[in-house]
Order: sequence, then structure tokens, then C-alpha cells
Amino acid sequence: MVNHNGTFVSSDLVLTQNRAFLYGDAVFETVKIVNGKILFFEDHYFRLMASMRILRMNIPMAFTLEFLEQELLKVAETNLCSHSARVRITVYRNDGGYYLPKDRGVSYLISSQEITFTNYQYFSGSYEVELYKDFYVSNQLLSTLKTTQKMISTLGSIFADENGYDNCLLLNESKNVIEALNGSLFMLMGNKLQTPPLTEGCLNGIMRKQILTIARKMEGIEVVEEPISPFDLQKADELFCTNVIQGIQPITKYRKKEYVTTFSQSLVQPLNEFAGIV
Repeated sequence: MVNHNGTFVSSDLVLTQNRAFLYGDAVFETVKIVNGKILFFEDHYFRLMASMRILRMNIPMAFTLEFLEQELLKVAETNLCSHSARVRITVYRNDGGYYLPKDRGVSYLISSQEITFTNYQYFSGSYEVELYKDFYVSNQLLSTLKTTQKMISTLGSIFADENGYDNCLLLNESKNVIEALNGSLFMLMGNKLQTPPLTEGCLNGIMRKQILTIARKMEGIEVVEEPISPFDLQKADELFCTNVIQGIQPITKYRKKEYVTTFSQSLVQPLNEFAGIV
């Protein structure tokens, strides 16, 4: 076998590459560390455990909440970025076999990257999005998991970059809007805050869960998990997307529609308080 620079690579070496590389047979979590604390770690941990069960991976007895927390913190500290860091753990099924794995056990990799901001901030300025319609997300349980099979988000990111958009919104097979390329989607119409239900195929986001919890405690706000059609986007007062690293990203424009950002801005302080980083 010949690699990209023309040198020969042993077929045995190819077979020992991990299954995340070969088949996308892996699940991952990206956490935010602030001042030596992993934000919302219990939610990350239980999502990881649930995902591994759904993917029929054997969960090691050592994979306790305390063990994985210390492993993540240790890598951040080793890389001198424990003050504020983005840390990713990728859990992949052990090598062996082709599509049918010979070993249902798992291995894992942890990497970390320093980030410059600690608390969640309000992002001002323009942020324009467009629908990505080349490929659709399936309305199924697998789509809700954070696996390494992220080709639609990758191609959507290239589309956004080539066409001057800050982000794109993904559609499911029912042609409903389900999420942004890198986060969950929320829409405010009047006093109704809406986000797609997991049955639409959107990612079971950690920050999605926090925003739902916070918003349900806000007076005068009705929170619903209902499908969002592309036509709804033109009628909305606000749109914003969320993920655990950035927090809340207001969307200011979709096609000819421009949005205010009052409500998303009002969520930033409660989110910091909820995360315990104020």
C-alpha cells in the first residue's frame, strides 16, 4: 500500500489504526474547564455513558465519574492550560475485525487546548446564517449522539466559509430545522422560546439542557420543544445557537430577516451564575 507521499505502508499498520479513524466507531465529549473545574461534568459524564451503551461498547469498571474527571483535569494541567481550557475525550472501540469488531472493549484519547475566556460572554456584532441543504440529518437516535461521524457538519462548515456565512442551520429528513453546525438552536417568537425535540434528530446538547433549565424558571417565558420549519425562521424575533464552549451565540441575520438579541443577551448572566463562574 502507498501513502500520500509515495512511500509504502505495511497493510498490518493500516489494520492497527484505531476504529475511530477507520469507521468513525467512536464517541466524544468536549468539556470546558474554568479554574480547575469542569463545567456541567455530571451531564457530560452521563451523556457519554448513555452513548456508549447505545453504541454497544463495553464500559470499563474504571470509568467512574471521579476517574474520568481526574483524567481530564490531569491532561489540562500537564498541558499548562488548567485555568481555562477546552478538553476533549474520544472513546473508541478497540482494534480488531472489520465492520464487526472482535473486541467490544474501548480505549480513549484526551487532548486539551487553552482558551482565552473563562466566563460566558455576550457576543455582539453581526452573525449571519443560511440553511445547508446539500445533505440532511436522519430523524433517529444515532443523530442525537456525539459520535465522530460529523461529515455533514464538516461539509456545511466548508459551504459557510465559501459563501461568507458565519454558520449554517441543518435540516432533517422532514425538512425541519434542527440545529446549527456546532450547536443547538433556539428560536424566540413573542414570549415563546422554542427548540427542536430530540426526536427531530438534533444533538442531545449539554448547553441545550442548561438553557432549557434556566429559561423554564424565567417569568413570562413559555418554553417548548417543538419542530421548527424554515418558514418559522422568517417570523421569529430572535434566533441563537448554543454550545458548552462558547455558551450563547446570537444570530443577527438569516437571508433578509434581521433579529434582535435582547433575550439571548439576558441569558448570559444567569448562565454564568448557573455554571458557578461569576
